[in-house]
Amino acid sequence: MTISAFGLRKNFGDHVVLDGIDLAVPQGSVFSLLGPNGAGKTTAVQILSTLITPDGGEARIGGHDLRTDPDGVRSVIGVTGQFSAVDSLLTGEENLLLMADLRHLPRREGRRITAGLLERFDLEEAARKPASTYSGGMRRRLDLAMTLVGGPRVIFLDEPTTGLDPRSRHGLWQIIRELVAAEGVTIFLTTQYLEEADRLADRIAVLDGGKLVAEGTAAELKRMVPGGHVSLRFSDAHALDVAARALGSTNRDDDALTLQVPGDGGVRSLRTLLDELDRAAIEPDGLTVHTPDLDDVFFALTGRPTLEGSPR
Repeated sequence: MTISAFGLRKNFGDHVVLDGIDLAVPQGSVFSLLGPNGAGKTTAVQILSTLITPDGGEARIGGHDLRTDPDGVRSVIGVTGQFSAVDSLLTGEENLLLMADLRHLPRREGRRITAGLLERFDLEEAARKPASTYSGGMRRRLDLAMTLVGGPRVIFLDEPTTGLDPRSRHGLWQIIRELVAAEGVTIFLTTQYLEEADRLADRIAVLDGGKLVAEGTAAELKRMVPGGHVSLRFSDAHALDVAARALGSTNRDDDALTLQVPGDGGVRSLRTLLDELDRAAIEPDGLTVHTPDLDDVFFALTGRPTLEGSPR
């Protein structure tokens, strides 16, 4: 595992922020940590990126022990925090060259990497303009580009798209996907946006009250929550009657000529449903699978309706 942690604990005074969490993130994947404000997401990132020390537990990042080899950890990671690290008085190019100097890269190598990142992040035209003139999306792209100057194999993204408009957010998602697919980078993502985790993450963990309350793929988490069903639409009342008798326990709407059949939306349960309709010699006009989304999962696990838009 590129990131592994066992029993991580952190207290601030009497307040327990992390209460013995375990994490395992394979190389070349996106792992998303969800949780309400104050759940400990940022604290977890700060610990794993060596910014603060845990009160208990152990972790390894890219093969380096967090406690005994923090410099080794820092050599393989990059961090893009909630707040931009861009210096507004410098140009985009100067920000990147500054990062190259801080990484002690040779001047020629620093300039080569800077030029490549400006092209990759579509910042060439704005390269010599002060970052204070950049839009929110451009600043975030520059911020991530600065993180990549040292060629990190593990990147911690702490709410990277907060405050961005939908187009800028989708653009950053594409960059993240390319980092993983083309370069095998491992991404540890915290986010306020459930859709972001759903679109990007290979695995998702939900943190609440300092504990991990669930972990799995988006599909696995959605199957944990009741409410999934298959909606069947029929052409006439006779077909509706026959299907209702054949399927037994359903939610029937005579006006809309539809049946709702409880189910998890999986291939096996869907095949069983269609086989039952075939035996009854009934073919629906339409079929729609409805599964709970991550909003439903989040509410079921934490008692809160959503993450997005909640006050910090």
